[in-house]
Amino acid sequence: MAGGDTFGRTIGAFIGANRLGNAVVELTVDSHDKDSHEAAIGSEQQPMLMTVYLAYAEDAKRQHYLTLQVIQGSSLYDALEQADWLAKFPELASWCQEVMDNATPTAKQWHVGVYAKKQPLSYILQPLDRIEVYRSLSADPMSQRKSKSRG
Repeated sequence: MAGGDTFGRTIGAFIGANRLGNAVVELTVDSHDKDSHEAAIGSEQQPMLMTVYLAYAEDAKRQHYLTLQVIQGSSLYDALEQADWLAKFPELASWCQEVMDNATPTAKQWHVGVYAKKQPLSYILQPLDRIEVYRSLSADPMSQRKSKSRG
């Protein structure tokens, strides 16, 4: 599907599916006259935005989910800050300050990741990433299963 506009550009649409299985429509613009296109949008470039998702199960009964628009090139920490989760969850903010300079997540002490894979706070987000904030477990799941099978 393609059409035109008053600036002589060809406009088309691509319909596909993202990695979550949701339908995505992507518009494309092919400018025949670069000067008229720049004059139409102005000389100032707008930052490119992308969508990311945030999830945090504070406990079994309180769970938080958020869809957020961030600038391309944003880090995991930038998204947490933009979502205002560092102000909303002081324990997350203090943990972030402690591990800010860690480039490699440590196994049991790490509280954030993307799609169930622990990532450093400096991780550069990709479109449609799901940022997950992990909580500390009160008991080891493996030992809980063993005790249930015995009893």
